[in-house]
Amino acid sequence: MSSTAQGQLLTWLSRQAGFPHVRLAKPAELLLCFAAAAADAEGEEEGVAGRIVRKDPAAEAALRQHALRRSRVHYKSDNSAKV
Repeated sequence: MSSTAQGQLLTWLSRQAGFPHVRLAKPAELLLCFAAAAADAEGEEEGVAGRIVRKDPAAEAALRQHALRRSRVHYKSDNSAKV
């Protein structure tokens, strides 16, 4: 378990359970430790997939403009109204 996960667990225990003045039952503390370790391992497995990817605003604007131009070029008229 990383130090970040340990810190988050200790912060939660101190806020919610009054740790270290009040202790939870041993099975409950063990369950919380296992849950924190599992969450930490899951975060490591995600790796790059869990990170926020920043996109280039100029590239996004260019793609939007390109899509707008394409939608105007490929305009289809509705010929269903017969005169």
